[in-house]
Amino acid sequence: MRRIDDEAGAAALAAWRAPETGAEGAPGRDVVALAVRYTLQRLAEAAPGRTVEVRVPPYGAVQAVEGPRHTRGTPPNVVETDPATWLALATGALAFADAVAQGRVEASGARADLTALLPVDPAASRPASPRTPPATMDG
Repeated sequence: MRRIDDEAGAAALAAWRAPETGAEGAPGRDVVALAVRYTLQRLAEAAPGRTVEVRVPPYGAVQAVEGPRHTRGTPPNVVETDPATWLALATGALAFADAVAQGRVEASGARADLTALLPVDPAASRPASPRTPPATMDG
């Protein structure tokens, strides 16, 4: 897979976020495809390896995370989801544990938890952990 330029990837993410993009307020297929591939690329760059395969059909899949790698057949650690859910995870709009609990992500294998690796969008902030109470301001 050819590397996606950061500027092009960031533009695709911005277009995906914009409600006026595409028909009926939905981003076009090309925008979604580029945004998915770019965020998958960022995940693979942030966590290089071949232990976990992350699949977002029909747009892409990457292998990431250091550790034992597989060489044939289905890898022992697989994360699979749809493009809308992946982009919500990648941008910090959805927490990984919440997506799994809602059945929006299929995660199998001991290393298939991507919580520590998401979001991958540089413009996003990490979602609060469900076990961590929100910060309060005393004043």
